[in-house]
Order: sequence, then C-alpha cells, then structure tokens
Amino acid sequence: MLGTTVTRGKEKAAQGRTWKIRVEKRLEAPAWWNAVVPMISITLALLFGAIFLKMTGYSPIKVYTIMFKDTFGTRYGITETLVKASPLLLSAVGVSIAFRMQLWNIGAEGQIYVGALAASWVALTFTDLPAYIMIPAMMIAAAFAGGLWAFLGSAPRAIWGVNEIITTLMLNYIAIFCVEYFVYGPWRDPLSFLFPLSPVFPKSAWLPCFGNTRIHLGLVFGIVAALAVGLLLSRTKWGYEIRVIGENPDAARYSGMSISRNIILVMLLSGAISGIAGMCEVSGIIHRLQAQVSAGYGYTAIIVAWLAKLHPIGIIIVSFLFGGLLVAGYSVQIYGIPADIATMLQGSLLFFVLGVEALARYRIRIIRSSPEPAHHATPGVARKIT
Repeated sequence: MLGTTVTRGKEKAAQGRTWKIRVEKRLEAPAWWNAVVPMISITLALLFGAIFLKMTGYSPIKVYTIMFKDTFGTRYGITETLVKASPLLLSAVGVSIAFRMQLWNIGAEGQIYVGALAASWVALTFTDLPAYIMIPAMMIAAAFAGGLWAFLGSAPRAIWGVNEIITTLMLNYIAIFCVEYFVYGPWRDPLSFLFPLSPVFPKSAWLPCFGNTRIHLGLVFGIVAALAVGLLLSRTKWGYEIRVIGENPDAARYSGMSISRNIILVMLLSGAISGIAGMCEVSGIIHRLQAQVSAGYGYTAIIVAWLAKLHPIGIIIVSFLFGGLLVAGYSVQIYGIPADIATMLQGSLLFFVLGVEALARYRIRIIRSSPEPAHHATPGVARKIT
C-alpha cells in the first residue's frame, strides 16, 4: 500500500508540471554559425529542389547528376562556369560593400546595364583608339555610369531618409529601357536583320581571353576587386567607418562620423564595381550591345553576397558555384528539363539563408515548471511564495 501511494504521488506531481516554449533573442550568435549557415542552406535548398523535381515527375538524383557532370565534369563546363562567374563576382563584390553598411543596394542589375551602355558608347564612338587606351576608357566610363546610377538611388536616402530599396530597384527598369531604346533605335545594326543589336565593337574594344576559351580578363578584375574591397574594409580608416556605421549608426554618429557622406561614397563605389561588370560582359563576351545584357546577374549577386556572409574570399567561391548553377540550368534543357530549375534553386537558397540566419539571432528554450507545494498558513506568520 505504501509503494502504491508513493507511485500515485509521483504521477500526480508529473501531471502538475507545465512546459513552456519561449523564443529568446541571442545576445551574440555562436562563432561557428557563420561556417555552418552556407552548408545548411545549400543542403536544405537541394532537398527542397529534390521534392519539387519528384512532384513534377523527374528523378532528383538523375537531374542533379546531369547538372554536376555537365558543369564541373568537363573542361568546357568549367570554362563556361568561370565565364558566368565573372559578372556575378564583380556585382556581388559591389553589393557586398553596401550591405556592410546596412545599405540595401538592389540596383546592381540596373548598374550593370548602364555600365554596359556607357562602355558601348566609348567603343562605338572612338573606334580608332588603340586597345591600351580603349579598354581603360571603357572601364572608366562604365564605372562612372554605374556609380552615377547608384548615386541617384542613394541620394534620397542620404538627404531625406528615403528607403533605398525602392529607389534602387525602380532604377533597374529605367536602365533596361534605356538600353532597349538604343539597340532598337539609334544604335541598331542595319545588318542585324532587325534584331536589337548594336554594331560589333572594334577589336581594340574586346577584352583579351585566356587561350582558346571564352574566359576573359573580367575574371581577373573580379578577383582583384574582391581582394581590394577586403583590404579596404579590414585595413583602412574608411573601412572601419563603414563597419561601425553598419553595426551601430548611433555610436558612429556620436563619434563624429558623417553617415550621409559615407552613404554617398559607399554607394558610388558599389555602383562603379557593378558598372564594370556590365562593361566586361559587352567587351568580353558579346562584343556588342544587346537588349539582354544581363541574365539577372545583379539579382543573383545579392544571393551570392549573403551566402558568402559578405566575405571577399567567400564571394569568389560562391560566385564560382553559382556560375556553375547557371550553366547547369542551360545544360538540362537538352534532356527536356526546364532551365528554371536553376532559378528555383537560387531562390530557395536565398530563402533558406535568411531562415537559417534568423535561427542564429534567436534560440528556443523549453522551460519546465514544477507544481508549487501546498503551504498551510500558520496563524500570525506570513509565508512568502516565490
């Protein structure tokens, strides 16, 4: 009887316990989290893509095998991956420096277009320039146009506090329509059979390629830009200001840093680098201006920058991987698989990066509370229950 009474008492105590789930904000994310986020995000995106492929009647293993083999399993696939990685790398470096200061430059796509437009103007206007003058002149024009386009999107933020997401995004469409105006109108090649193409650039306006591949000097520009931005942010006074403003604007303002001036300067640099990406595309690959200068590189660069955690070396690696993803999207069409599978994987990667990042900022705690013991009040004595 005594054992039965004790057992029943324990059961009643267990029944009286309550469980609570609480979501708490972390004071600081774990140090190892930055290395884990990309791996978790890629794994979840591949699993999501596998489910989508299975639901649409395709074998995920077969599709992923084809994508990997045609991209990284052949010499042609690797070279084309590097070709696609070049504009991604430059534009991702451009947006990453703005993101470091909590400036959301969503206008890299438009900056690529105006950079290509300005570079094309130089190539089509000064056709007799030698290559050693033509290429730098095209780069300067593209950087100026891209920086100016970014300035137009950031000036309202610096002066009136307008959200730069809206302004930079809307400017993308204006830039695209400007390019279309020229290739459908004044610059359309009479020999293009009414296609929206400009005349072919003179050979002096072509970026040099490596061997018999399509890999051009733009890849070197991207690597140099990534390393230079890394040194700028980590080794210079201006880089320190950018990081401080991004992490704590109030502290930066209190210490005398000019936030408005830095907004303008950072966006100018960000847009200039993206503008050079546009110049490399028309000078290194197309050799003329066309309506579709960019295959969404400016938007994909945002995913690349975040997946790389805004780290320059990480951006180089992730740009190569995403270049392969773009090539894989084209290759699977041969087997009757929609190329949009690559776009879907890109979008799911961004979704899971943001989701996993949220887990780094918050943690879930399960709190167990035991039933409060019954206290018998004694006359004349007040008992405090905590």
